Amino acid sequence: MMLTEATRWEWHEDGGPVIGAALHAGHKVHRDIKGLLALSEADRLREEDPYTEEWARFCDSWIIVNRSRFELDLNRPQAQTVYSMSAESWGQKVWRKKLPSPLMERSLKEHAEFYLELDAFLHRCVRRYGTFVILDLHSYNHRRGGPDAIPSDPATAPELNIGTGSMNREYWAPIVDRFTQDMRTFDFSGKHLDVRENVNFKGRYLAEYVHRHFPTTGCVLALEFKKTFMDEWSGTADMEAVDARGRALQAAIKGLYEVLASSYEQRHSHAR
Repeated sequence: MMLTEATRWEWHEDGGPVIGAALHAGHKVHRDIKGLLALSEADRLREEDPYTEEWARFCDSWIIVNRSRFELDLNRPQAQTVYSMSAESWGQKVWRKKLPSPLMERSLKEHAEFYLELDAFLHRCVRRYGTFVILDLHSYNHRRGGPDAIPSDPATAPELNIGTGSMNREYWAPIVDRFTQDMRTFDFSGKHLDVRENVNFKGRYLAEYVHRHFPTTGCVLALEFKKTFMDEWSGTADMEAVDARGRALQAAIKGLYEVLASSYEQRHSHAR
């Protein structure tokens, strides 16, 4: 499918200060890029984050990127937005040959455009609500050796990793702690998710950007769900498991609004 300005990414605002972000949900690429990729559709899909766009829409505001991360990774700094070495792409060769300069420059320009739009979007949120929380939604593979390989050691691969590495953790503790607790206690038919903080992911460029530019008004929770809700090799999802994670997020989002409301009341009571 040919990408247009309208299909690059989607912004939905005015819904509230809890924002869902799905930067790696996209699978589409420009037509002039597709023939240069060395990766098959299945190889690309395995490293993309399907269903995170559905979870993002459980928030009242959202940011959804329709572009494949293999063309343009918006969760990395501008200079790294196009994967140029296999070390940047899980050992996989991404391009058949060196990407022509005009196409590279287009991706760098689009990265800059996205962050300019993001900056304006977030400033509007601050003016409207005083603060905001972004749920930066991702998923990760745990059978990298193949479909029948032994899965990653659960000791270092929680069902949900919450990345908080670039924030002022003490300042944002009420947000982080409430969200973590709500996700840990959500009832999955008598079971609970293993939810831990900064085990194998600490958050990347989106979180770093927000915490640098909005240190006391913007909080990003970088969420990495282990792909136990799908077969990462075939791409087939267990839709019941996908929906259950969505319901858990919905419950946790309600908790975030309670924390934000309490914080608002405290600030205004001190001002009176």
